[in-house]
Amino acid sequence: MAVKTFSSFLFGIVAICLWAGHMFGAQAAPAPITDSLNRRQSATDKLVFAHFMIGIVGNRGSSADFDYDMQKAKAIGIDAFALNIGVDDYTDTQLGFAYESAARNGMEVFISFDFNWWHPSTQAADVGHKIAQYASLPAQLKINGKVFASSFIGDGLDVAQMRAAAGVDVFWAPNFNPSQTPNSGALDSAFNWMAWPNNGANKAPQPGQSFSVADGDNAYKAWLGSKPYMAPISPWFSTHFGPEVSYSKNWVFPGDLLWYNRWNEILTLAPRYVEIITWNDYGESHYIGPLDSKHTDDGNSKWVNDMPHEGWMELAKPFIAAYKAGASKPDAYISEDQIIYWYRPTLKSLNCDATDTTLQDANNSSGNYFKGRPNGYETMEDAVFVVSLLKTAGQIKVTSGGNPAVTYQAPAGAFAQKISMGVGKQRFELVRNGQSVLSGPSPRDISNTCPCGIYNFNAFVGQLPFKTFGSLDSQGLASLTAGLHVSTCQPTPTLIGTAPPSNDPQPTNNPPTSSTIPTQTVTTAPPASTPTNCNGGTVADGESPNLTGLCDFSCSQGYCPPGPCKCTSFDPKRSPLELMRHDKIPDPFVVEGSLGSDELEPFVIHAVLFVGNKQVSYNISWPEPIKYLDFTDRGVEVRDVGGSMVEISAQKPVKGFVFAERQGKKLSDNGLDLVPGEEPRRVHIKVSDENLKVDELAWTFVGR
Repeated sequence: MAVKTFSSFLFGIVAICLWAGHMFGAQAAPAPITDSLNRRQSATDKLVFAHFMIGIVGNRGSSADFDYDMQKAKAIGIDAFALNIGVDDYTDTQLGFAYESAARNGMEVFISFDFNWWHPSTQAADVGHKIAQYASLPAQLKINGKVFASSFIGDGLDVAQMRAAAGVDVFWAPNFNPSQTPNSGALDSAFNWMAWPNNGANKAPQPGQSFSVADGDNAYKAWLGSKPYMAPISPWFSTHFGPEVSYSKNWVFPGDLLWYNRWNEILTLAPRYVEIITWNDYGESHYIGPLDSKHTDDGNSKWVNDMPHEGWMELAKPFIAAYKAGASKPDAYISEDQIIYWYRPTLKSLNCDATDTTLQDANNSSGNYFKGRPNGYETMEDAVFVVSLLKTAGQIKVTSGGNPAVTYQAPAGAFAQKISMGVGKQRFELVRNGQSVLSGPSPRDISNTCPCGIYNFNAFVGQLPFKTFGSLDSQGLASLTAGLHVSTCQPTPTLIGTAPPSNDPQPTNNPPTSSTIPTQTVTTAPPASTPTNCNGGTVADGESPNLTGLCDFSCSQGYCPPGPCKCTSFDPKRSPLELMRHDKIPDPFVVEGSLGSDELEPFVIHAVLFVGNKQVSYNISWPEPIKYLDFTDRGVEVRDVGGSMVEISAQKPVKGFVFAERQGKKLSDNGLDLVPGEEPRRVHIKVSDENLKVDELAWTFVGR
């Protein structure tokens, strides 16, 4: 089969910037507030909320600092943030920022009063006044004209006094407990916080004391009668604060496949409202938001650094769409093949007692502090959890450390599996008809050493295709070393959110045939809406501010990558992307026709990076496995150009061109890859016993 090549210096610029740009963070300038929130929800709308902790974002300096969160949440179908507030002196400042950002980004918000800090017995009027303070803002969630408000706990609040003090119609949906508030008559709805299997006393299940999340659903629905129920959903729970803080606590609930299983329960239950616990509570490890969401460090960075959860957002997206549509399965809302996986960084049997931070006495007025491994750790499985979101059925292959690879059939739609954990590298692959469709290693290995010396029962969440993820900044890492008993752990990310090198065993591939491999078409023309004469740009709406480096540089060079960047200024005299229009690309940029056809055709990508007119780097990417490619008729030519120098060129891509070496002959270079269209490769050959004769040089290449 023919091997084709496509070459453009622009690809070099784009590829390098995509790796480097994510490492630089900056906030995009806020856009004007829109009128997109003039709609108001009806009492029959199905809505998804995410619990957002205001208490850890006191370092935000403007509403623009909330844009990233708003855009990320909206992109997966979240309708509103439940803004959890205590009584910090920065609460109103941050609420103002959040409401302003939500209005600008087409999101809604509402206040969720945290009654760990507010007092239900004495502050009913204060709660009402706070609701009134924000009731008229554009982003305030309203149900049939009523101002939506909620809480964390708060039984005993005088609801009538709260409503009177508010002076507006309030849709009150608190986290009251049916056992403590037997009559739900004063409520409009109610929120059940217990999103994890438990023992009925806020700890992990125990023999004879085990309650499912569905048990809580049933209790709340029976209590509320015909009133709408706000169902909880959470992916994980693990907290490990030691004596280095005053709020010491150390326990887990079993997470495992909870995120997947609970979304399926939600589709069956079909409650009026769903609240995700949480967007950004890093301290209890149930965050689904990105690590680079701006926040302060309450000590959680010991188990949160290098532990992204953004893959859980990807998993939720089709389920949220299905829930709102009233569907029983997410299959129709899966737009691409994806593999979402997660696991703890160590086996639960690993002994960290010698260096863990919780082996000393600490304040235990809450009853939540336990020494050593977190309370409930026995309920968690030593497993790698894998969810496939597939357009059509395939085989999933998982290799966990030194364990034998496990291969299983995955149907179209959403499907979950668990694999026994093994220490070492984790690798995942999707195979169809014997051909690898997705494959790659996880950025984080499972280790047999204690991370930062502690028991870390948080989850690492990854995904294929690989997507960049955020990292904690200096403020999010400020307390990492506090209380540690090891000196080897530094307050810096070690995973930078980029794809790991795939230097482990090659993915599955059988000899390709046109009957087993679908045709892949590569489009070289930019979208019609993409400006080709850009000379400046910034991060696109909804994209991470960490892409600022990419957008600033690439857009200034005449190319704004569609998706992550947007062009903000233009130069009608420059249009470098015209090179990428297929009908404008002269030989030798494209050899032997177009990329993509009705027949199976592997191709070679040759990327070159120029700074000014100087070539500073290049790379050639070959289809794998090499052994199945046809390298006949390459058109290789070796020419004597004088001065003991030869030039080598080829009319078709060549892999591994080598001169035979022998005693008395020295080569300035050897082992070359050749592509048509580049400058001929020159090699200086010094021969000690005779003059250079090109026709006597022995050479070969892969497949010859």
